[in-house]
Amino acid sequence: MKSLFNQAIELRIFTPLDVQFAYSISDDKHPIVLMLAALLSAETMAGHVCLALADVVPEKLFAGRHPELAAEFWQKMGEPSEQVLYQTLKQANAVSLSTENQVSPLILSGEYLYFQRMWQYEQHVAKFFSNTSIEKQNNIQIKEILDNLFPTTDDIDWQKIAAAVAVTSKVSIISGGPGTGKTTTVARILAALIKLEAKLHHKIRIELAAPTGKAAARLTESLGEAMKKMPLTDAERAVLPNHAKTLHRLLGAQPESQQFRYNRDNRLSLDVLIVDEASMVDLPMMSKLLESLPENAKLIFLGDKDQLASVEAGAVLGDICQFADNGYSIERASQLSALTGDSVAAYASPNGPIIRDNLCLLRKSYRFSADSGIGQLAFAVNEGNVSRVQQLLNQQRPDVHCYIQETADDYAQILLDAAENYKEYLLAVKDKEDPEQVLKKFNQYRLLTALREGPFGVIGLNDKLEKLFHRQGIINRPYNLLNKHYAGRPIMISRNDSPLGLFNGDIGIILPDEENALRAYFQFPDGTIRGVQPNRLPQHETAYAMTVHKSQGSEFAHTALVLPNVYSPVMTRELVYTAITRAKKELSLYGSPKVLRRAVETPTKRRSGLATQLI
Repeated sequence: MKSLFNQAIELRIFTPLDVQFAYSISDDKHPIVLMLAALLSAETMAGHVCLALADVVPEKLFAGRHPELAAEFWQKMGEPSEQVLYQTLKQANAVSLSTENQVSPLILSGEYLYFQRMWQYEQHVAKFFSNTSIEKQNNIQIKEILDNLFPTTDDIDWQKIAAAVAVTSKVSIISGGPGTGKTTTVARILAALIKLEAKLHHKIRIELAAPTGKAAARLTESLGEAMKKMPLTDAERAVLPNHAKTLHRLLGAQPESQQFRYNRDNRLSLDVLIVDEASMVDLPMMSKLLESLPENAKLIFLGDKDQLASVEAGAVLGDICQFADNGYSIERASQLSALTGDSVAAYASPNGPIIRDNLCLLRKSYRFSADSGIGQLAFAVNEGNVSRVQQLLNQQRPDVHCYIQETADDYAQILLDAAENYKEYLLAVKDKEDPEQVLKKFNQYRLLTALREGPFGVIGLNDKLEKLFHRQGIINRPYNLLNKHYAGRPIMISRNDSPLGLFNGDIGIILPDEENALRAYFQFPDGTIRGVQPNRLPQHETAYAMTVHKSQGSEFAHTALVLPNVYSPVMTRELVYTAITRAKKELSLYGSPKVLRRAVETPTKRRSGLATQLI
């Protein structure tokens, strides 16, 4: 087996850690146990929560990309049936059944194999969302408040329905695409909750959070603007939080530790928690967040179920939101209809998952008009409608530009276009404008890519852009490996540093201070701009170009997406949709039609048992 594993490592199917883990837990080095443990390790790193035994067949191994090596592994394993796989795992010392309540590295639950910790996280999250309750409240009072906050419309008002769901639920999940009014909706939800509590003479404690610093800063800004329009008294406004926090800061991340200050033994002090960009919350973080909540806290998730799932394992929002199509229970639909004045449809089956009554999908986009190229393209990609996608790109809409990538000259055009679009930002650096203005101008445009490595990846594009800017005399890039900083260098944090308040994905700009010493300036979630000495920065990298994953929680006036010239498994429908929906006004797409077609045809499939447990 070792020689086969070495081949798999060379082909980047497994990492050395995957193989090391497999050998460390297998006492008798049984080929089946070794292979399944290594596969589980690799699958978890790829974002899956578990390994499905039904997928362990020669044609599905390694995603079908290395059939000869897969056949050799399969032969070494003894060409087992699914039943043999199950029985072999059941007898292994490193594996215990989910029904046995034993501590072991791996857990076997039906046909799924888990890491012990992932199994525990999933059990905790499933239990939480299976026990969501609809709160008994004064419906007359709620209707009066909602009617005052939402203007009367002829069409069904999904924002009002979402507010009714949130106000009457301990837990609610509101999903909507770009421009569907999630921020406006949550502003009205907050106003409704504040007014309800004021009538009871309670002072409500509210917290706002998001997975990244950028998303938290955006929530602070957008919700702050929306709340100014709400009909609240000064006393009612006083309970609003000044800013959103990252989830790490909310939970009290501790240096060099996986543990948080707030947990099941030390709960958060709050009545209402609103979490934005919920699609980015992975399974471990979701579990830790839920266990830190006080017993009677109200939890409201906002997000877009069609965006990329979290970087780490799990797709919690996607798993839960698949039940939105089930419709509401008859009792719940009747309640929501009475509260909103809209006719809310019910699903006749009494056996639907409980969580369906806590969901609401916002269906109308207010940002993109009916003839918006960006809006129509996002919809077509989300539907997997390849012919419509191609039709829209061929039309060359004023807000969507498509550039076919086939030659070296085409590649050079990406760099020249990026240089042109970053010109205003780089001139602001040269003119020594204040850090806030420089950051604002940098965030007008962003180059996004699916990959990290290679000429079409983050590393290659950033290197070539720096060299181009240096040749043009726009930046003075040092050729010192120990000091890569220069005035105007955009950076992205890639490792959390809780004491500094910097977290993975945060964007900063290197600029000279009043004494001409270089500092890294960041906009923090509370809206303040602060400088950090470069030698104190945690791990970071240049960020003219960034991955689509890292762009989640951000929006740019002009977004450019660079597709690789050869298809990669990371290219999925959700990745393309997420990139498109980062654009507020303008989208540029560089790539081959063949690669784009395959990406749109390939939806992300994250394996987990969460949805099954919620039924």
